[in-house]
Amino acid sequence: MKDLNLNSKIVLNNGVEMPVIGFGVFRVPDGEETGNAVKWALGAGYRLIDTAKRYENEEGVGKGIKESGIPREDIFVITKLWNTDHGYENTLKAIEVSLSKLGLSYVDQYLIHWPTANESSKISMNKREETWKAMEEIYKRGLAKSIGVCNYTVSHMEEMKKYATIPPAVNQSEFHPFLYQEELLNYCKQNNIVFEAHSSLAQERSVDDETINNLAKKYGKSGPQLLLRWSMQHGAIPISKSVHKERIEENIKVFNFELSEEDMKTLDGLNENLHLRSDPANLK
Repeated sequence: MKDLNLNSKIVLNNGVEMPVIGFGVFRVPDGEETGNAVKWALGAGYRLIDTAKRYENEEGVGKGIKESGIPREDIFVITKLWNTDHGYENTLKAIEVSLSKLGLSYVDQYLIHWPTANESSKISMNKREETWKAMEEIYKRGLAKSIGVCNYTVSHMEEMKKYATIPPAVNQSEFHPFLYQEELLNYCKQNNIVFEAHSSLAQERSVDDETINNLAKKYGKSGPQLLLRWSMQHGAIPISKSVHKERIEENIKVFNFELSEEDMKTLDGLNENLHLRSDPANLK
């Protein structure tokens, strides 16, 4: 981890290279606010941009990418299939809609957002097999350079082995010290699946945490920088989010320090199995 830098990449199981840190636009309003945030992020050095149909801001992301002046091939773009688009034909249609909104001919990664076809991410409806078959077709057509899943548990990933001919390259799941999903993280590592961390700043929970604030002071860093570094040292790719230019620029400055083994264990010990987003464990 000492050798990580702004240009570091992780090689996925299909050979595609993915940046080690990303910028997300969850709950950022579409239009100028999203466009500006993406431009600021790319200007600060981020090369991974994470969006989703559900965020309703793919057009703003596409505009920000276009106006950034950064070559398309240098940017790793992720978007996601929403629950109500599960099913073979629906999935094939959904990627076309997302590409149109983004103004792109392909995305670098297309992910299944939740392991349910129900509008609610808390109520189970299983169309995972036929949906994944469509994801494989999307990959074969070159509309996505890599495919993967979000919010899949170990049981969902084990289930995939029964029907997937192309394994997922990534599982993006909630991951922060208050939800240290060690079993899922280790499972992904053992199965050559990159673990990507969403909600990695745990902002609803971390802002006033004494342990995080004390360690941040020790390293001369902010709380968000500390949490992003913690994810990276666990081998995860963290996604940060802000709509403030100075914070966007600050959050990516995580390559000039390293958390000690002792401090990593201290942060691991904050685990409360706290889900700030829906818990996918009940999605059968």
